[in-house]
Amino acid sequence: MSRIAALCFLLLAAVLGFLHIDSRPVWVPFVVSAFPQAEEATDEYVTTTTKTKTSSKIAFPTSQANWLPDTGAPSVHAASLIALKNGAVRAFWFAGSREGAADVSIYSSVYDSHSAKWSAPTVVMDRISAEKGLSRYIAKLGNPVPSRLPDGRLQLFFVTVSIGGWAGSSISAIISDDEGLTWSNPQRLISSPLLNLSTLVKSPGVLYADGLLGLPAYHEWIGRFGEFLRVDAGRVIDKRRMSSGRSAIQPLVFVNDAQDASAYFRQTRSAGLPKQIPVSVTQNAGQSWQQSGDLAIPNPNSAVAGVTLKNGAHVLVLNNIEYGRYRLVLMMSNPKSGQWQVVEVLEDDESLHDAQRKEFSYPYLITVDGDDAHLVYTWDRKKIHHRYFSGAWLKHALSKMQTQEVEVQHSEAQ
Repeated sequence: MSRIAALCFLLLAAVLGFLHIDSRPVWVPFVVSAFPQAEEATDEYVTTTTKTKTSSKIAFPTSQANWLPDTGAPSVHAASLIALKNGAVRAFWFAGSREGAADVSIYSSVYDSHSAKWSAPTVVMDRISAEKGLSRYIAKLGNPVPSRLPDGRLQLFFVTVSIGGWAGSSISAIISDDEGLTWSNPQRLISSPLLNLSTLVKSPGVLYADGLLGLPAYHEWIGRFGEFLRVDAGRVIDKRRMSSGRSAIQPLVFVNDAQDASAYFRQTRSAGLPKQIPVSVTQNAGQSWQQSGDLAIPNPNSAVAGVTLKNGAHVLVLNNIEYGRYRLVLMMSNPKSGQWQVVEVLEDDESLHDAQRKEFSYPYLITVDGDDAHLVYTWDRKKIHHRYFSGAWLKHALSKMQTQEVEVQHSEAQ
């Protein structure tokens, strides 16, 4: 009987704690774009069949590919990126003997766009440092996600586990005054004032007009669902449910305008249910989310990554298959029609036997100037692959995609 009373007390405290956080402080609009508005995406090849023929004479720009530096660890995973003030890009990832091992550390390296090279890796956080800084036992850590504070400092969120698996996670954060050369002691984000368990991060945050951060998070204990945290300097001041049940985690948020945004999820559905991308939408800057119809693109219970360019086009990287992670593609959506098309197959081991197929997973995308895109992803759990797509490359890809849509429309009209 005492156990039942204790359980009821814990549940009551959790509800009261949720109501305390979810007390609906004042919300402000999203920041739509940090870049000057580009001209409307009307590409010079598309509007007539004559211009369509012209496009074949233009050489397709090439992308750049390289690898994040080797740390000597046999297993690496969950890379992320952020643009630095000098135009360089800093990457974070974790590496160790295996995912969840006690020897896992979070590493960082800087990409110099002039030399197209990555710096030697440095350790940002390890389990022992996390234990000392948080004054609590840490069994494992992972999933680094960087952001920038309103005052310009870097902030790095990461996941720690003290007991159990990833379902027992909580989020911690560290701050850098020097663009990632040195870091503060970690502090835990209190997303639930009772147990503060089962809150994880994977995707980049979105900015509000008041400088605060909207951080997509997710739960894996009891349910598997997304939550949207409004964060002020390492303090959760509000949170809103983005999905429900046990079928959608690791939300990726596309901001469409000051009030409207869409969240794409990694699906975790049971057998027999559609293996597609669950979607939730908000029309009040994240204060409430409604589940929408799926994005009809296959998803094999694997993370997706995306970024919005300043011309309005969305870029999406994912495993566009229902099972496995042996194929990874880059897709774009036409800002006029909203249609998605594959514009680059990044990796594809479909022709190989199952035992020979590698895993290509956990993509992460950013843009530095609103025209380009940097991509990192896990390559067979052994390396982190980096791809850079210039503004010229992405513009040409969009042009080609628009051309194909026009050709289809002409064909259907005949």
